Amino acid sequence: MALTETQSAPSPSFSFKRLMPLLVLVTGLAVFFALGLHRYISVEVLRDNRGVLLNWVQQNGLLAALAYMAIYAIAVAFSLPGGLVLSVTGGFLFGTLLGSLYIVIGATVGATALFIIAKSALGDFLRAKAGPWLQKMEAGFRENALSYLLVLRLVPLFPFFVVNLVPAFLGVPLSTYVIGTFFGIIPGVLVFASVGAGLGSIFDKGETFRASGIFTPQIILGVTGLAVLALIPVVYKRIKARSA
Repeated sequence: MALTETQSAPSPSFSFKRLMPLLVLVTGLAVFFALGLHRYISVEVLRDNRGVLLNWVQQNGLLAALAYMAIYAIAVAFSLPGGLVLSVTGGFLFGTLLGSLYIVIGATVGATALFIIAKSALGDFLRAKAGPWLQKMEAGFRENALSYLLVLRLVPLFPFFVVNLVPAFLGVPLSTYVIGTFFGIIPGVLVFASVGAGLGSIFDKGETFRASGIFTPQIILGVTGLAVLALIPVVYKRIKARSA
């Protein structure tokens, strides 16, 4: 039966069952800090345990890779701090290429899990409460979702966890989100992994690692160029629409 002017579709509401995954994430984040686990995610800890970690990776191979990807995925899903250190650690333990592959897989799995949880727990409710402005934004994001996602992933204008959540609230399809995340983070991941692969020489020289030295002008220019390329489909559609 069609809805009349006096009838309206039922609005989404909160329920304990829908919020359970979100509550698990919040609880996990609280436990992480309560146990002081954040103190173990640092370059200093990596330096002090360098030999043990490298030997364990060499002896365990596949298990070490799976463990690293699982830790990275959990860190992303729970929005834990220390993503930069974890990325650098991947390059340090596995080298630039393998480290990049493991980072991309772990980050994509974790981001996808967070996306699904946010979309199921809050997405419908927030869209219903936000009003027409969000619906317009959602329509535009859906039309060029992949391009927008690639730009957001390429250029770190917003924190990683924010970019993980916003598409869930804007109705971005899961497949588009996964593809945009996987390919969009590759350039940045390669930078972090290559820096991590060179950490050994920094430790040997007794020098201090500085995160501020990662993004050189050349790297920033390169990543910005990729972001501009990702926007080409958006610009093309708008030009074509105006000329039609």
